[in-house]
Amino acid sequence: MALRILTVETFARLKTPHNSDTLQELLRTVFGFEHFRSGQEEVCRAATAGRDLLLVMPTGAGKSLCYQLPALARGGTALVISPLIALMDDQSAKLAALGLKVARIHSGLDRSVARQACIDYLRGDLQFLFIAPERLRVPGFPEMLAKKQLALVAIDEAHCISQWGHDFRPDYRMLGQYLPALRGDEQNPAPVLAMTATATPAVQRDILSQLAMTNPAKFIHGFRRTNLGIEIVELPVPERAGTICKLLADPERRPAIVYATSRKQAEKLAEELALKLSAAAYHAGMDPESRERVQTAFLGGELDVVVATIAFGMGIDKANIRTVIHAGLPATLEGYYQEIGRAGRDGAPSRTYLMHSYADQKTHDFFMNRDYPPVAHLSEIFSLLREEPQSMDELCEQSHLDSEEFDKALEKLEIHGGALVEFGGSVTRGAIGWKKTYTVQAQYRAEQFEKVLRFTTASECRMALLVKHFGDVADADRICGQCDVCDPAGAVLRQFRHATQSEESMMEQIVEELRFVEYKATGVLQRSVDPMSTLSRAGFDVLLDALQRAGLIAIEEAEYEKDGETRRYRKASLTEAGLDARQTKRFAFLMSDGIVEEFCSGTRKLTKKSAAHGKKPGKKEEEIALSSEDEALAARLKQWRSAEAKKLGVPAYIVLTDRSLRALAAERPKNPKQMLEVSGIGPAKVERFGAALLALCTA
Repeated sequence: MALRILTVETFARLKTPHNSDTLQELLRTVFGFEHFRSGQEEVCRAATAGRDLLLVMPTGAGKSLCYQLPALARGGTALVISPLIALMDDQSAKLAALGLKVARIHSGLDRSVARQACIDYLRGDLQFLFIAPERLRVPGFPEMLAKKQLALVAIDEAHCISQWGHDFRPDYRMLGQYLPALRGDEQNPAPVLAMTATATPAVQRDILSQLAMTNPAKFIHGFRRTNLGIEIVELPVPERAGTICKLLADPERRPAIVYATSRKQAEKLAEELALKLSAAAYHAGMDPESRERVQTAFLGGELDVVVATIAFGMGIDKANIRTVIHAGLPATLEGYYQEIGRAGRDGAPSRTYLMHSYADQKTHDFFMNRDYPPVAHLSEIFSLLREEPQSMDELCEQSHLDSEEFDKALEKLEIHGGALVEFGGSVTRGAIGWKKTYTVQAQYRAEQFEKVLRFTTASECRMALLVKHFGDVADADRICGQCDVCDPAGAVLRQFRHATQSEESMMEQIVEELRFVEYKATGVLQRSVDPMSTLSRAGFDVLLDALQRAGLIAIEEAEYEKDGETRRYRKASLTEAGLDARQTKRFAFLMSDGIVEEFCSGTRKLTKKSAAHGKKPGKKEEEIALSSEDEALAARLKQWRSAEAKKLGVPAYIVLTDRSLRALAAERPKNPKQMLEVSGIGPAKVERFGAALLALCTA
């Protein structure tokens, strides 16, 4: 987009109100766009007309224009409340580059800059003023803002307002109490625009309630990202760094963001990646200058990879990010959706990878216990509070908590109304009903992570599940066609194989077991078809996944009440295709088989590989029977494999496993498509070795 530098005359014209008919002109002359993106125009017209509104629009779909354009059309100054310094700096810099008058006030700037911003605001010289929500707690600051009639109040990342939001901020929760004064004239109040990329129906309702919007318009635009392929793979923590290095070695998969679950993991991963790629860490523990340096280098193309905690990404406008990798489980699906949405903003095909294992649950439990301390900690602080103000240091000394425990408990107590914290640090006693809401929120947070776990084990289209999570049920039936569930052959990390005869037999039993019932709990179903427990629970789930992938069964999450507790389980039922299926018809079942070997670290033991096949440790693979001619071909394939492994300097099984080798000899594929149907042969192997293998198989 070519930048439009405004003339003095144009700037003067933009300071006066415009009606909505000028939106198209402003879009072209100020922002350089000839057309609105999908959904933008109706939002801009509602805001220009003075409607309060909630806008939920995917990352990269153009939310910022939906407050910027109406602000110019209405005239005066728009107040933009934003949760992150990086977000404010990025957006204000872009507006300033267009020749607009912009100022921002946050903790990263000198006080003299903040004072000048206030002077310019009161003079009416600003079109946009960006502030952090914490500024509204500074004595006298809200009153200063209320001296001028605002064009509108835009609240970015509005999910931070809701206690059910994935990135909840206490200061955002307090915004509702300041809005009446900030809106100004009661006859013609400044409209409030709440915007976010991630809000479930519960979060949407909470935002509207907390901001007390007047007859708000709701614009909930599609959550579907048609250019994103999602892949989820179970991978032990020690193997992730090597896998990520190999994955990002391909320049077509860069630039990339790798999300780590902790600062320590971010630094370690960045250190390993930096040995082969231009990579750096980014997290909240770094000093502001270092974070700024990393962010600037990444945006400018000097860095190919940023390894970050969730502190990185909000407001980062880099359109050509090709890959987003999660090196561990996110805490919520909302956060996960927002983070993967930073890939492919230019519309080009992009891919996201989520790596997980049981160890991630332990990490989450640690953070959960830290961020949601025991009720007893909050109760202790509440018992010390008085009507008279006390300093935080004084309260901390009186309690039996260490400083970190005290800070976290006081923060939660304030959020739920049990403590009133004044700007400057004095604390007084709040209301007594804090315990009920705190307990509900802590339980809700735990349930959010349970949803993440269920997402990783589901065998439905990944994108459809995310769309459904955000309440867009009408669009949830359409599969994406490019995730690892919809397109197993297109998976990069996740490997699939054809079912063995014994697995096919048991899957046929599952179908027959479900034929005359509405549904069965999966635990009950396993005991029915596998009474001798020859399979582990994980192994049985692999069979269910394959049946669901083939479209023969449906798996649903369900729950029931017992002894006052809500208990969850999965239930299986036949689909229409499953009801029509008969044992005389053969199905090509694809079984999840761990990670594609070229991305393995080479340190795995056979027991892990067996477990990936869904069998208990020690259970041997079924031998593939070969004719004498097939055995001769297998011998030639082994000779080729040995030579190739020696040339590459890797063990022979990295090139081709014994099982894949024998399967090739038995099936003798004639083209790449047939080769992809061979157990253990994925797209990467076909691309690398396909020509040589086909020559041997068809000789």
